[in-house]
Amino acid sequence: MTTRPEMYPLGRRIRRSHSHGNLQWQESAVTKLQRSAIKSQKACCIWFTGLSGAGKTTLANLLDEALFAAGAHAFVLDGDRCRNGICGDLDFSPEGRMENVRRIAEVASLMVDAGLIVIVSLISPLVAQRQKARELFEPGEFLEVYLDTPLDVCEKRDAKGLYKKARQGLIPNFTGISSAYEPPANPELTLDGSGAPHELVNQILRLVHQRSEEEFACETSII
Repeated sequence: MTTRPEMYPLGRRIRRSHSHGNLQWQESAVTKLQRSAIKSQKACCIWFTGLSGAGKTTLANLLDEALFAAGAHAFVLDGDRCRNGICGDLDFSPEGRMENVRRIAEVASLMVDAGLIVIVSLISPLVAQRQKARELFEPGEFLEVYLDTPLDVCEKRDAKGLYKKARQGLIPNFTGISSAYEPPANPELTLDGSGAPHELVNQILRLVHQRSEEEFACETSII
C-alpha cells in the first residue's frame, strides 16, 4: 500500500544548505521523504565503480530491469551516455575526468531528491572523486558497489580494443594501464565482476532491501 506524503511531518525534513555567492537554494515544499513515500521506496544512489570492462553497465541495466519489474522507480546514469550529453564538452584529462564525476554526482543527487533510485555506472577511478560524490548525499543514501574484476577478464571483454590501444600508447590516461585506479577501502559491496551477472544483481538487490527503511512493493529475484 502506498504511503501518502502527508504521513511525514514537516519536522522530518532533512535538507542540505546550499548557497553560492548571490545564489540561494530554494527548498521545495514537497520533501524528499514525501516523494520517496509516494513511490513506496527509499531513494538512494547505487554507484558502480571499477575498471573499463568490469561489468558496470551490464549490471546497472540488469539491476534497472529488476527494480522496474518490482515496481520501483529507478534510472541509470551511464558514463558513456553522459559523455555524449551533459559531459560532452569534457576531455579525458585529470581535470576533465574530475568534472565528469562531479556533474554526474550532482545530477544523481537531484534525482535522489526526487525520490528515485539512481544507478550510476562510472569508472570514477579516484577515491577523492567518489568521496566528493558521497558527500552530496544523506547518510545511507550512497551505496558504493565496487566491481573488483580481474584486469585480464576486463581485457578479454574489450570488444572495442581500447586496452590494446592503451598498451600501444595510442590512448593516454587509460585507467588500469597508464592511469591509476584506486580501489575503494570500504565500499558498501564488493563483487567479482567475472561472476554470473544475475547472481551479482541479486546480491545488490539484497543490499538495497537491507538498507531500505521502507519495503518495496514486492521482493524481486531474476534467478
